[in-house]
Amino acid sequence: MPPEYGDPSRLDGRLEDLAPRLGLALTATERERLLAYIALIQRWTKVYNLTAVRNTGEMFTHHLLDCLAVVLPLRTGTGTAGQGSLRVLDVGSGAGLPGVILAMLNPAWQVTCVDAVAKKAAFIRQVAVELGLTNLHGVHGRVEAAGTFKTPEFDLVTSRAFASILDFTTLTRPLLAVGGQWAAMKANLSVQEQAEIPANVEMFHVEQLEVPELNEKRCLVWLRPQECTDDSAQQPRQ
Repeated sequence: MPPEYGDPSRLDGRLEDLAPRLGLALTATERERLLAYIALIQRWTKVYNLTAVRNTGEMFTHHLLDCLAVVLPLRTGTGTAGQGSLRVLDVGSGAGLPGVILAMLNPAWQVTCVDAVAKKAAFIRQVAVELGLTNLHGVHGRVEAAGTFKTPEFDLVTSRAFASILDFTTLTRPLLAVGGQWAAMKANLSVQEQAEIPANVEMFHVEQLEVPELNEKRCLVWLRPQECTDDSAQQPRQ
């Protein structure tokens, strides 16, 4: 890892110390891959502006630790399905956050990252090649566009500050498999955003997250389709 990306041994040590606080026991190989991924983001950002976060320390906390904080909750929240070949869609993935990290730490999952910006989808594909992640797929397109996906059935659809929950669930509902669910990473769930959730979507859990070394609010909002038999199915809650 080039010097401008920080001292690899120092970052590796921090990652090894902090991972247990997130319920993770990372192997040396996993830590090496995670840090190599951050290095790739920094290298590409110099040319393609993948992310506004450029400082190594901030990238470590605001990107890496922030996304690692949802790994265990997503495994737990998907139950026995998460122990097998879970089909995951990361919407508006940007530089692959959290999709790349989910694919890296859950090799049985098939993770697809979709982004409307071509260079970001290309970056994710390059990450898959360089880090040997055969279960990671980068797709360029708008999630709501017909023909973007050949197999529009995902067990879990996730996002990280992609859009409001109303837009997130509305745009991706056709891609959700039977029995599938959504998990939206949020800094905060406002009363207004919660009130706008359609009646045919059930918000069944808001999981508070604690990210080490990041003094900011984080939560994971769990949702699933709810059958409605009346014409108000698409209307917000009153």
